[in-house]
Amino acid sequence: MDRRVVITGIGLVTPLGIGTEQTWKALCAGKSGISEITRFDTALHKTKIAGEVKDFHAGDFLPEKDVNRTQLFIAYATAATKMALEDSGFVINSQNASRVGVVTGCGLGGLEMMEKTIVTLFSKGPKRVSPFFIPLIIGNMAPGMISIYFGAKGPNLSIATACAAGTHAVGESYKMVKHGVADAMITGGVEAVITATCISGFNAMKALSVRNHEPQKASRPFDRDRDGFVVGEGSGIVILEPLESALERGAKIYAEVIGFGLSGDGFHMAAPSPDGEGGSRCMQHALDDAGISYDAVDYINAHGTSTDLNDVYETSAIKKVFKEKAASIAISSTKSMTGHLLGGAGGIETGFTALAIRDGIIPPTINLDHPDVGCDLDYVPHAARRKNIQVALSNSFGFGGTNASLILRKYGTK
Repeated sequence: MDRRVVITGIGLVTPLGIGTEQTWKALCAGKSGISEITRFDTALHKTKIAGEVKDFHAGDFLPEKDVNRTQLFIAYATAATKMALEDSGFVINSQNASRVGVVTGCGLGGLEMMEKTIVTLFSKGPKRVSPFFIPLIIGNMAPGMISIYFGAKGPNLSIATACAAGTHAVGESYKMVKHGVADAMITGGVEAVITATCISGFNAMKALSVRNHEPQKASRPFDRDRDGFVVGEGSGIVILEPLESALERGAKIYAEVIGFGLSGDGFHMAAPSPDGEGGSRCMQHALDDAGISYDAVDYINAHGTSTDLNDVYETSAIKKVFKEKAASIAISSTKSMTGHLLGGAGGIETGFTALAIRDGIIPPTINLDHPDVGCDLDYVPHAARRKNIQVALSNSFGFGGTNASLILRKYGTK
């Protein structure tokens, strides 16, 4: 028999703050976490801005022996997990460890370590390459180290589906709990690739904003003056468990996970399929999985990257799926404030969607001064809006034409 699955803990490390409530408060206030890049010299780069996590100290979350031999993406995921578990009150012990799993999404893993090692290799030779090189660049070290640090010995996976990875991770974890493969899951997404290689690569594709003189106004989804996305970093982790378990231990419930959809465009390595055809199928699959009609959805956390094609095509996809309700449904892109966390986006945005349900607050799409042609829906511009949200959908679409949609419902809603 399928089990109902709920979110009982949220941990967030974002450009808006270290901690769930700190991030959420800034998000609802419409603050931007975008600023000038400090990680490397940007003098030769077209883009000089990003959504960096500020004032993060790995020693606050990792054993001292590991602080200097880890990568940021592992540290961020570990920190978010620690927060999520503490928030949930879920305790992993010898009796339940084998039934607690970890699935996280990550797009590029330890890119910073890769950059440094390549320089070392060709300047100093192979004998100077660190023995930690391989372990610290592979994306599955995030769920691997979470398992080691917190003792979760159930299913352990890393999903690398580009910008859809975090949402795919939560969706796959939802299915594991629902079908009894695991009794609790630590899941979400992480990314930490604000590096010279990453910025250079996206600049070569003409994908990034170059609004360097106005960092906080650079990420402007659905706006006619958008000129690309802004790279962000951080991690969002949620704790999933069966409703029965959560009620038995008196845990607070942020939201119930009721649907998961995924699809492939089969169209282009970087561009979305015309009119968001793949995205519309993905959202419809999520609705079908949840067993609800399109008119039950009150809020959509859009993929909303601030790129030319995504914003127009996602809008088209929403219109196709939500028909006459599309014009009245509240939609927002939180990437306008955090930037785009790539593989980590779905993790923080699952958390944001659950918090929106908890508080009845829809975070805004900031910088939406002049909606573009074809972007004519209600994107909750500039300021947060109070709304009793019963059902919400969160979208993530990635390079390679991979798509994921997740549906959350307020607990107690029929």
